[in-house]
Amino acid sequence: MKDLQFSLLIDFYGDILAPKMRDALELYYNEDLSLSEIAQHMHITRQGVRDNIKRGEQFLTETEARLGFFRRYSGLEDQMEQIRNLALNIREFNQRHHKSVEVDQFAKEIAAISADFLKQE
Repeated sequence: MKDLQFSLLIDFYGDILAPKMRDALELYYNEDLSLSEIAQHMHITRQGVRDNIKRGEQFLTETEARLGFFRRYSGLEDQMEQIRNLALNIREFNQRHHKSVEVDQFAKEIAAISADFLKQE
């Protein structure tokens, strides 16, 4: 199985890759084409495809090491899931004990906002 992390890094940094590099990476990681299939599609040699992929992987790895957008986004996603779960727990607790309409509404809004964020992927 090909490395899923590169597919995700392409989503984050693909727009700043050289076009041939981006095309080779997308075909390899996202379309699951072989080096030979990509070479035929791009009208270059198999070695040219391999070189584009290796340089692209290096660029993506170095860019993520410097900028860390993917790492930060992944952390944010985990935190948003925790916020959503806590909001649902607050609603459940409120319904069992005090039934404050305001608390229920606030928790419902927090859960909805976090759910919307998580659906954007």
